[in-house]
Amino acid sequence: MKDKKQVGKEVILKINGREEKAFCQPGETLLHVLRNKLNHTEVKEGCGKGDCGACTILLDGIPVDSCLVLAYQAEGKRILTVKGLGTPEKMHPLQKKFVEKGAIQCGFCIPGQLLSAEALLEKNPKPCREEIKRAISGNLCRCTGYKKIIDAIEDASQKLRRTMSDKR
Repeated sequence: MKDKKQVGKEVILKINGREEKAFCQPGETLLHVLRNKLNHTEVKEGCGKGDCGACTILLDGIPVDSCLVLAYQAEGKRILTVKGLGTPEKMHPLQKKFVEKGAIQCGFCIPGQLLSAEALLEKNPKPCREEIKRAISGNLCRCTGYKKIIDAIEDASQKLRRTMSDKR
């Protein structure tokens, strides 16, 4: 019996500042590799076709649905998941405000919401409510009316601006 030639290749992904390796098959999504091969279950699997935003990560600072990105396409790029944003011991201001404002219901969409908000605040530290709504428009939440999420992002932007001005 002949040995089957293994199809695919090893990719090195830089996730939350650390390099991780995974063997990937052709056509394998970044979502699948993150969750099933590298145990990054903080990246949620929703619709699997880019409609819900549950699997949103930041790829070189840009929010993307990881279910629409092939794993090999992320090689050499910075991947940020919600675990890289902050920890329970040292939460990012966005995470703190989501908790304080009651913006977290079931929690399923929250990682994607937080990362979309982080990308917005990196580009625009003082967004208006319409800009916040636009930034999170690709992240569906079935539990809230979005008001608490928008309020949390707005409050976090104010806190981050105060923190930045205090450092000057």
